[in-house]
Amino acid sequence: MDKYDDQQIKELLMKAETQHKGFEILVKQYSEQLYWQVRRIVMTHEDANDVLQNAFIKAWNGLETFHGDAKVFTWISRIAINESIDFVRRQKNMAAISADDEDSHVANTLMADEYFDGDETEALLQEAIASLPEVQRTVFTLRYFEEMKYSEMSERLKTSEGSLKASYHIAVKKISEFFKSHD
Repeated sequence: MDKYDDQQIKELLMKAETQHKGFEILVKQYSEQLYWQVRRIVMTHEDANDVLQNAFIKAWNGLETFHGDAKVFTWISRIAINESIDFVRRQKNMAAISADDEDSHVANTLMADEYFDGDETEALLQEAIASLPEVQRTVFTLRYFEEMKYSEMSERLKTSEGSLKASYHIAVKKISEFFKSHD
């Protein structure tokens, strides 16, 4: 598969006669990277696939709102991250897990996931991340796993760099406390 640059994909998406091809290229080129962004927020393989599919559907249906102001990956990534956050919120609202069961729920789910290839420490890290509020979880995930700069995060999430830095540092502190309580 040929690698297309952002401008080439943008040009294809902006013209009605080439939108399908442009979107097909977008999906092929960015699926894996987006999958891992989503997976780190929603935790399981199946959920990540569902969320990513919903993000692509939302992007396709909202293609007329893409005016080419942002990079294509920034645009589709923002949609995927927002879909991930919405999914996590829906899951929290539907969850009827008691406080006693909640401590090991994410770790147990991950350890049972055939696509999870981490160890118990990685599962505990994901458990700690899952316990964070949505914004802190998203900021931590983008900064820690994606090594995203605050300036890029600010552009994607439409939030100031200062509040993103504060969210990240609070998240790190909470994760450290989580690990100390599980020693």
